[in-house]
Amino acid sequence: MRKSALILPVLAALAFVGLSSVFIVTEVEKALVLRFGRVVDVKEEPGLAFKMPFVDEVVRYDDRILSRDVEPLEVTPSDDRRLVVDAFARYRIADVNQFRLAVGAGGEAAAERRLDSILRSKTREILGSVSSNEILSSDRAALMLRIRNAAIAEARALGLEVIDVRLKRTDLPRENLQATFDRMRAERVREATDERARGREAAQRITALADRTVVELVSDAKRQSEIIQGEADARRNGIFAEAYGADPEFFEFYRSLTAYRNALKGENSTMVLSPDSEFFNYLGSANGVSPAE
Repeated sequence: MRKSALILPVLAALAFVGLSSVFIVTEVEKALVLRFGRVVDVKEEPGLAFKMPFVDEVVRYDDRILSRDVEPLEVTPSDDRRLVVDAFARYRIADVNQFRLAVGAGGEAAAERRLDSILRSKTREILGSVSSNEILSSDRAALMLRIRNAAIAEARALGLEVIDVRLKRTDLPRENLQATFDRMRAERVREATDERARGREAAQRITALADRTVVELVSDAKRQSEIIQGEADARRNGIFAEAYGADPEFFEFYRSLTAYRNALKGENSTMVLSPDSEFFNYLGSANGVSPAE
């Protein structure tokens, strides 16, 4: 009876010691075994692990990809146009031993503060070297890649691996919005004024060219009409001369008929002429031949 009373406490003590020397590492974490604050073992694979009871301490760290939002910060691009940038990063603890050496007992909270400082510094450095138009454009993946690559080296000293950096929002400071709007409106007004001036200048050139073209066309048309009229008159005179040479009597008769037609119009009601006037040569002839012949 006395032996069983002694065995039970011993078994309980052994069980307690055995349980104190065993710990489980899950799939989403890594663990460090510390002995008097010094790292003596690293457990990165999930499963059962052992430590010295009452002496060793187990510190666990998250092995998943973590997200960190950076507080909005104000940057000044190369064109001195201030912007407020809101970014976030994705990272993981890649080297738990280095992580412990870098942050000590501060753990993930201390690491996040130091990572924030790195991201803010690199964001200001990269975005300060480009213009605001590049930052505000939709195609800014290259800038985010540069920030990530610049942060990787410094984050590695903390045992962290920076996987990605994203710019969520880039805005103008509230106090600069109205000034920026006024400047943009003034630029648009200036551009519109320049466009209107160029339009008026183009209209004047087109009008002057059209006026000159009209003058040239009219002058050329008059010249051609005068040439055609002169050729027609010459041809007519030639025909008359040829006809006169072929039959002078008929030509005289034709000219008299033309004179009668022009003189004896309806509006001429009275004519005072001498009866023996040459005007009546053909009218006074019985056979249509001039009496002079």
